[in-house]
Parts: sequence; structure tokens; C-alpha cells
Amino acid sequence: MDGAWDIAFVLFQMWLSIVVGLIMLPAMFGMSLGFTDIYIKVLVKILEWATLRIQRGLKEQPTLPSQSANGIIKKDDGSMEEEIGELRRSHPKNLAGADFTLCDAFNFCKKGIENIVEDQVTQRFTSEELASWNLLTRTNNNFRYISVRLTIIWGLGVFIRYFILLPLRITLAVIGLSWLVIGTNLVGLLPSSTVKNWLSDLVHITCYRICARALSATIRYHNKENRPKKGGICVANHTSPIDVVILANDGCYAMVGQVHEGPMGVIQRSMVRSCPHVWFERSENKDRHAVAKRLKDHIADKTKLPILIFPEGTCINNTSVMMFKKGSFEIGGTIYPVAIKYDPQFGDAFWNSAKYNIVSYILRMMTSWAIVCNVWYLPPMTRQDGEDAVHFANRVKSAIAQQASLVNLSWDGGLKREKVKESLKNEQKKNYSRTIKGL
Repeated sequence: MDGAWDIAFVLFQMWLSIVVGLIMLPAMFGMSLGFTDIYIKVLVKILEWATLRIQRGLKEQPTLPSQSANGIIKKDDGSMEEEIGELRRSHPKNLAGADFTLCDAFNFCKKGIENIVEDQVTQRFTSEELASWNLLTRTNNNFRYISVRLTIIWGLGVFIRYFILLPLRITLAVIGLSWLVIGTNLVGLLPSSTVKNWLSDLVHITCYRICARALSATIRYHNKENRPKKGGICVANHTSPIDVVILANDGCYAMVGQVHEGPMGVIQRSMVRSCPHVWFERSENKDRHAVAKRLKDHIADKTKLPILIFPEGTCINNTSVMMFKKGSFEIGGTIYPVAIKYDPQFGDAFWNSAKYNIVSYILRMMTSWAIVCNVWYLPPMTRQDGEDAVHFANRVKSAIAQQASLVNLSWDGGLKREKVKESLKNEQKKNYSRTIKGL
């Protein structure tokens, strides 16, 4: 029995030595030993081979069909005035110029059926379609039966992801989060000074880098000269809770969010002891003026870290950018736009909160092949003379969408959980009224 314990202790020591020596220490100094890059290159070769085997087995085209930009149905891009005008002119009695005709209803019926089949909102809250299988069971349950060799590779991948990578990633995540709680609490005991701020930044960025290693994250940062500066506001498109880890790997931010209970609450209370993060109580979060005042006070101090905000207010599936809430753009200051785009070939980073709780989501992330993404820092933007907060938000959103090749949508991401607002319905009525008056 003692021999078994000795063997277990030796294995545990070897495990910790690998974790600390080959992963944690390089992460602390922002270095990479190149293992992740080699791992990604090997993955790419395996996935390319699997794609060729699938294509050969199914006798399909060189590439599997991907979802087109227009989706599964063809939609007209014309305005309401053009469509109704064309419908009236095609009528035998040429109804152009009439105030109201029954045939106008056909246009609304057509639009309604199109959106029932495939609307622009609902499809943004489902996983992104893949052009080829990435050997994950969750993305296709049938491809692995095409050939014996493909099935063996899939089975080997399951073993590697669940029995080698998952324990390693859980170990790193526990170490990173524990270090964050302990380190920030210790730094919080120091009096306010430059040294305290430096130690706080060091603890935060070190812990986030360790957590990124827990996801086998490969992140490429572009245009680093545009990184957010102190006293500014960093706004980014939102795909996943790990967006914070991705951005905080390359710089420190003051987080903004609602106060939580449980383990998340412990982390929040620890972080705020060493750094002026902005946490809101649920009741205060409903008061826009109170929230705006706290944010204004923060950015007024040019020694404080830039605020990190996701104006969409919910996670979108890595294909689009939806409406930015105007609150972040009303408080003044310089806006630093950041575009984030994940590579779905190695794992789906999108968090479908309606389908998975946070624990299930993290498990899916840790059993994916890797998290690969690009981050673009865009030039800072300020509100122009005579520009209101809504137009400013749309201008920033358009810049992010263009940089990351995302679809720029005007819809509110809150429609995922809420009914369509009456104001949007009334806007369509006003559009119809203006249309028939102009015909």
C-alpha cells in the first residue's frame, strides 16, 4: 500500500513540475515555449486530413457547402417604398398613388413568412455553422462513421481532450483563479501608491495569462499602438465570457458588471480590493443615472485603468455585431474600439446562455481543441460635434464589424429574451405611412 502512495506522490510531483515549469512560469513572464503553436499546426493537418476523408467518403465537392450570406432563403434588399411601389404597379389596375390598397398586405405577409423561416435575430444566438467537421462530437454525430481510420482518430481525440487536456486545463484554471483571489487580497492590504498599482496589474495579468493557458488559447493581437489608455473606455463585440480573459492577456482593465453571489462574488470582492473595478448592485444597475455617474467619475481620473464594456449586453455567435446600448457613449471620454473574432475550426467560443449554464459552457470550452482568435485594436474615436450617442454608438459598431468581417445588424440583442418593443412596431407603421404618402 505504501508503494502505491509513493508512486502516486511521484506522479503528482511530475504533474506539478510540468504545469509550473512548462506552462505557469512562461505565462507569468508573457512568454511561450512554442508547444501551443506546434499543437495548433498538428491540429490543422489532422483536420485537413479528416476533411479530405469525409469528402472522399461522401463523394462531394472539394469543400463542403457553407451557409450563404443570405441564409436558406432569398430575401429582397429593397426598401419598403420600392417593394410596395412595384407591387402596386404590377396590379392590373395600376394602383400607384392610392392611399391604401389591400394588395399592400401581400408585402407584409411575404416579409412575415421570410422572418418566420429565417429571421436576422434568432440565428445569431445559435452556434456558427462550420464548413467542415472539426472532429468534435457536438458539431456532427455522423461524420465519424465514414471510415475506420476516421473513427479511430475521433476516438483518440476524445481520449486526449477528456483524459489529458481536461485535467491539465482544470489544474491551470484552479491555480489561476486561486492566485487571483489570494494575490488581489494581499495587494489590497497595501496603502494606495504606485507600487500597489504596479503589483495589482502584475497579479491580474499573470492570472489571466494562466487562465488563457487553461483554454490552450492562441491569440493574435493587431495594431497594438491603438491599445486602450488610462482614463478611456474600451468597447468590444461580445461572443463569450472569456472575452475578458482574451483582452486582459494583453493589458489591464477596470471591469464593469453586476455584483454576484457565490464563487463569482468572492472573485469580484477580491479584485476590487486591489483595483478600482466598477461593480453595481442589482437595484443600482437599474438606475442609469447612478451608473453613468460612477463611470464618469472613473474616466475623469486619468490614472485609473481603462473601463472594459461590452455594449451589446449579451453574447452573439461570432458572426455578427448587434445594437450597441447608447449608455456607454453618453458619458464622454475617448472610446477605444476593439474587434474580436474567434476561429470556430478549433472550438465554438459562443455562449448560448439559454441552452447551457456557465458550468456546462466552461466544460465545453475545456474539452474543445483550443481557443484561437484575432484581436484588432482600432484607432480611438470621440464624439463629433452635433453627434448624438446613438449615432456615435452605430459609428463605433460599424468600425468593429468591418474590421472583423462581421455582419452589422441594427437589432437589439435583448430580443433574445424579450418581446419586440412597441417603439420598433410603431417605427414600421411610420415607415408605411411615409411610403404611401410618397407614392
